[in-house]
Amino acid sequence: MKFTTYLRDGATRLALVDGNDLIDLNDADAQAPADLRVALRAGTDLQAAARRALEAGTRQPLKAAKLAPLVPEPGKIVCLGLNYFDHAKEGGREKPDYPWFFFRGASSLIAHGDAGVVPTVSSKFDYEAELAVVIGRKVPRHTKEADALQYVFGYSCFNDMSVRDYQKRTPQWTIGKNFDGTGGFGPVLVTADELPAGAVGLKIQGRLNGEVMQDANTTDMIFNVAETIALLADVLTLEPGDVIVMGTPAGVGQARTPQVWMKAGDTYEVEIERIGVLSNPIVNEAS
Repeated sequence: MKFTTYLRDGATRLALVDGNDLIDLNDADAQAPADLRVALRAGTDLQAAARRALEAGTRQPLKAAKLAPLVPEPGKIVCLGLNYFDHAKEGGREKPDYPWFFFRGASSLIAHGDAGVVPTVSSKFDYEAELAVVIGRKVPRHTKEADALQYVFGYSCFNDMSVRDYQKRTPQWTIGKNFDGTGGFGPVLVTADELPAGAVGLKIQGRLNGEVMQDANTTDMIFNVAETIALLADVLTLEPGDVIVMGTPAGVGQARTPQVWMKAGDTYEVEIERIGVLSNPIVNEAS
């Protein structure tokens, strides 16, 4: 099944996506939470709620909806750097022995169709096509890799837009990864049962104004989804609605000769096979 989060009267709403339509789950069933993170934390059977919505819900065109970030307020957004062999190589680094983890804040997130923002303080605004993992159930500490995938609710697209000069100002990448308007997330979540285990073997592509800049396969990840969850579970508790962003393949703008930076008027698309296309226009920060 596919789900999305959209805005109605300024509030986020959770909906099933069926073909070109969306069906609001809470409209179809007043007991269904209107927020994805709330629904997951409450243990709501979203598959059952979606089936009820298909039978009794009111449809509206998906293309007419104003979407929101798929999980509007994740408790944690854990990101991986250098998690594709080719991207590590283009950055002049060997395969890391342990994931390069960093955090994003919820205030950086934007929806499909929202504008990525080139900040006033920098023009080195880069793109990163990535797979996002949404946790569906609390992951017990020290969960083993073999057991990890049972805690995944589904997968989506992410554009980890990066302000490269700020990213390089400190050994920790966080400051260059948390500018407002830089975390494209959506447009839909595809439940884990609809995809190969761990979302392995899916084509992932990034396109700048229609030109292919990144073209890879999720099989090329150094640390796969199950191993990543197990490594994180050694350290912290992953909770329902938490998001893991799995790193980007080669082709980023800073590694090109000459370098390529996104600018106002551009559009970047992230497409992941069997999941969908995330598209964000690029604008300058308002003065």
